[in-house]
Amino acid sequence: MSLKKIAKLSGTSVSTVSRVLHQPGHTCNQPGLAEKIWQIAEELNYLPNGFAQALRMGAKEEPSPFTADVFLTRFESMDTDPFFQELFQHIKEELLCKNCLLGDLLYPDNFMMPINENSIPGMVPYKSSENIRRETPVISPALISRKDNTGLVILGKCPESLIPALRKRYACIVGIDRNPTDYLYDEVFCDGSAAAMKAVEYLISLGHRHIAYIGDCNFESRYIGYYQALLAHKIPLNYQNIHPSRQTLQEGYDIMCSILRSGVSFPSAIFCANDTTAIGVLKALKLHKKRGYMPSVISIDNIADSEKTSPMLTTINIPKKEMAHLALSLLWDRKEHGHSEIVRLELPCRLIVRESCT
Repeated sequence: MSLKKIAKLSGTSVSTVSRVLHQPGHTCNQPGLAEKIWQIAEELNYLPNGFAQALRMGAKEEPSPFTADVFLTRFESMDTDPFFQELFQHIKEELLCKNCLLGDLLYPDNFMMPINENSIPGMVPYKSSENIRRETPVISPALISRKDNTGLVILGKCPESLIPALRKRYACIVGIDRNPTDYLYDEVFCDGSAAAMKAVEYLISLGHRHIAYIGDCNFESRYIGYYQALLAHKIPLNYQNIHPSRQTLQEGYDIMCSILRSGVSFPSAIFCANDTTAIGVLKALKLHKKRGYMPSVISIDNIADSEKTSPMLTTINIPKKEMAHLALSLLWDRKEHGHSEIVRLELPCRLIVRESCT
């Protein structure tokens, strides 16, 4: 598939298409154009000219490209969390640089189905290629028989009970997450607990001791890091400052509104488990002002929108581009039999000081 066809369908020049597809991170002046080019390239299964070059150099047939599926474990849609949206974009760019194809985008529902019409949903067991061929239609892309040149990128924490089936379906697997597994597959991660401790310790260094937490509290490393930072500085944990949420913008907004209406002493600082929640908090503070009250707000992820808030959001950077690069490098090295042991790579987080903390 040529760049000319992608340029024609996207209504732009061949040079613009080439820059978007071949220069990771390139943006266009026209809003949405880069996303449109990527969408068309994916729909057409575009690959760079490496395969055509192989034919010109004497290959008898076009080599079959390596394909990677992506499994988003925590959400029903990529639109739910901008962090994973941005990470996914970097994954697509890395696949293109390595002359690989993006396969199916899988969600938890792809691995769940009713056992019968009266039962609750249950996990789909692994099915052999022979059984799959007998089934029409195929229920889910997660059940399609896999070839040796197909890999899987897991985004987020994968249920351990799924791993044996995934190993049978995929030639190689790599995970990207904020927390490591128990060496179940190759993975690249940035420690969520360490990121949370860095955020809370920064607030403490500014003199804050009345620090609220908004985020997931169910075995969530960021909540653990929040608590550990308070404990290390001998600050008692006040459960009135703990606000469980699913870490969405709307819940951040709603919880902050509830805090403002509570009538109890307001926290001097708020630590949000992710930027999306913090953006909702800042929106609530801006729309429902309390005279003389503007808490410091800090979060984790450093998504693009964190620079567009007012005030600009102080956050902990999670190196998404580097995580995607290293994860795809591990996946490719596993495919080429470059390593056989489980590999775990940890990347450091970094404090990004902006205007929302005083």
